[in-house]
Amino acid sequence: MLKQSQIEAVILANGDYPSAELPLQILLQGEYVVCCDGGADHYIAKGYTPDAIIGDGDSLSEENRRRFADIIHYSPDQETNDQTKAVRFLLEKGIRHIAIVGATGKRDDHTLGNIALLAEYRRMGADVRSYTDYGVFIPCSGECRFECKKGAQVSIFNINANSLTSKGLRYPIYDFSQWWQGTLNEASEELFSISGKGDYIVYVTYSVKE
Repeated sequence: MLKQSQIEAVILANGDYPSAELPLQILLQGEYVVCCDGGADHYIAKGYTPDAIIGDGDSLSEENRRRFADIIHYSPDQETNDQTKAVRFLLEKGIRHIAIVGATGKRDDHTLGNIALLAEYRRMGADVRSYTDYGVFIPCSGECRFECKKGAQVSIFNINANSLTSKGLRYPIYDFSQWWQGTLNEASEELFSISGKGDYIVYVTYSVKE
């Protein structure tokens, strides 16, 4: 897993502003912070200055468009979203260890899209994680190992993988054909692993089941 010390840049998306300790810590300690359009308004309102603002400018306030004109990188491409534009921007700068926060909430369709796109970012060469207020989404391929609290809740969302197997999970896994089939698993140890041929996304909660 991508350790916090390895994070080179943080993307603040335009979903719900993070409120939990871990995503807030990642955001506020980020060495390089890229805000997606309207996400910048929230970040700036809290007294911080982003290193870059990415998007088509449709959800950024007029005041901040003027005030931060020198760090805004406009991208009118309507075939993708601002989160993807921010990932591409960082990859073009040679930055690949990326944390995303604020990518969930507000609109459910945007939340699903942002999560599904993680697999695409991994294929693009990014080592990326998306941190919510409750857990972390991790795009994977092949065999991956995960450190967590014993009893943490785990879900596996299959993109195109087969031969899926696991160690250290409460329930055995298989080649899921529907996203819901890999949900509601649990870490039986502080370290678990998943192996599969192809792409899948793993979600791990910060807390354990009561």
